[in-house]
Parts: sequence; structure tokens; C-alpha cells
Amino acid sequence: MQTETALNSKTKLSWKEKIDRMKYEAKQNKEAYLFFAPFGILFFVFVIFPVLISIVLSFTYFNMLQWPSWVGWENYIRLFLGDDVFLIAIQNTLVFSFITGPVSYFLCLIFAWLINELKPKLRAFLTLLFYAPSISGQAFLIWTIMFSGDMYGYINGFLLRFGIIDRPIIWLQEPQYMMTIVIIVVLWMSLGTSFLVFIAGLQGIDEKLYEAAAIDGIRNRWQELWYITLPSMRGYMMIGAILSITGSFAAAGQITALVGFPSTDYAVHTVMQHLEDYANIRYEMGYASAIAVVLFATMVSLQKIIQRLLGKIGN
Repeated sequence: MQTETALNSKTKLSWKEKIDRMKYEAKQNKEAYLFFAPFGILFFVFVIFPVLISIVLSFTYFNMLQWPSWVGWENYIRLFLGDDVFLIAIQNTLVFSFITGPVSYFLCLIFAWLINELKPKLRAFLTLLFYAPSISGQAFLIWTIMFSGDMYGYINGFLLRFGIIDRPIIWLQEPQYMMTIVIIVVLWMSLGTSFLVFIAGLQGIDEKLYEAAAIDGIRNRWQELWYITLPSMRGYMMIGAILSITGSFAAAGQITALVGFPSTDYAVHTVMQHLEDYANIRYEMGYASAIAVVLFATMVSLQKIIQRLLGKIGN
């Protein structure tokens, strides 16, 4: 059997032979394909098809009222050479993502690893505490009260009381403070989901692996983490990475709720907000699709890099 497989892998098949083999395998595994069909159809209709449509629309001018007209690379040329706000949005998104994404990811992993060592009741309580901000919807609006620009805001009130400032600071309107505040709030909101994924991964590791590793010479907890825990969690770590990438690059709603739209001097204007501007306000769907394609390509590229890095864990 192994010999036959090796021979087949080395033999270069023609397209007709490949199609015939696919038909044969489909016939042999038809029950499995039938079970997979409902999910596959929904995945194609709601994920793959919209992505393909966006790629096609990105080469057109489409205002939702007239039939799309082909413009070739014009949207992409305008995006990178004629849209100064988009370049600001790229800069803000990269700063925002390269801080919130990795920090959120590693904080979730470290907290999950530490909390996993606790007793079940305390672990369940702390897990709920971490996950609460993610399921509480508009809970991040509490930060608008804390950073309110008048003397009744908690931060301004505290600083005024102790004489640190002599007049209230408009935290959510001053460009020098806005990015820091937005990063803090989004970090607070993003800790829950990845944390829950990592806890699930840690709970699924077989204890026998640690016993076998101890016999094989693993000496301390760091070696356990690097050689046993992290390699056993590669799938969960990949999901956590995808959630972190998606959350940091697609951040828009929380930012708009905190600082309004557009923010002062576009200080925290992100690519996702730029996309929403052209899609939901200006109805330039072709141009908005070009922004979406750039964002999609960036996230897929990062996902590939992270997947390659995770493959080196434990080696």
C-alpha cells in the first residue's frame, strides 16, 4: 500500500486522470460529502461568494443605482496614490494592530496558562470575569464616562482633585491622547474570546504527556510549556491568532463610539472606518471593495506568517 502511494505521488498525472481520480474518490466517500454538503454550501454562499464578488467589484465603479462599469486598476491607483486619508488610515491601523494584536494574544495566553493552574471553582470565576467584557455588548461605553472631557469625568475629576492638572482635558478629542485610549479600550474588549479558546486548549491536553515528559527528562515548567503545552495547542493558538488579527485590523465600531466619526485630524481613523465611509455613506461600492480586498489580503498574509511561526514551536 505504501509502495503504491509513493509511486502515485511520484507519477505525474494528466488533468483527465486527476478528474477521474476525483470522481472515483467522490463516489467512494459520497456519504461523507453528503454530511459536509450543508456546511459547504453555506460557507460558499456567505463567505467565498462575497469575497469573489468583492474582488470583481473592486475593478468597477458601482454606486448601487447603476450597473457596475469596468474601470480596471483605477480604484487601486486612486487608493494608494490619490487618497491621503487612506494612507493615514493604513498608518493608524498598522500602529493599532501591531500593538493590540500581539499584546492581546500574549496576555490571553499567559493569563490562561496561569489561571489553568488554579482550583476549578476559582478558575471558572476568573474565566467568567475575563470573558465578561466580550459578551457585554456596549460595555466599553463605560470608558466614555471615565474619559469624559468635562470635570465630571472620572479621570479628569481624579487629576483635578490631586492638582495634577488645572483644567479638564478633552481626552477623546485631543489627537495626542486618542490613540492610547482607543488601544486600552480595545485591548480590554479583546481579552475574552482568545482567552476562552486558550483555556479550552489547556484543558484538553492529556496529563499522560506531562508524565511521559518527566520520565524523558523535562526538568521545569518552562520546558513543559515549550515542549508539551504549546505544541499540543497549535490549533487553538492558530484560532487565537486569527481572532487577534481580525479583531485588530477590523476595529471600527468601538473607535467610532468612543471618538466619533471622523476623529479629530483622522488621528485614529482606521482602514475599516475608511471602508465603512465609502460603503455606507458615499455608496462608492467599487472603491469600498478595493479597500476590502487590500484589508483581506493583508490579514491572509499575516495569518500565513503566523501559521509558519507556530509550526516552529517545540522544535
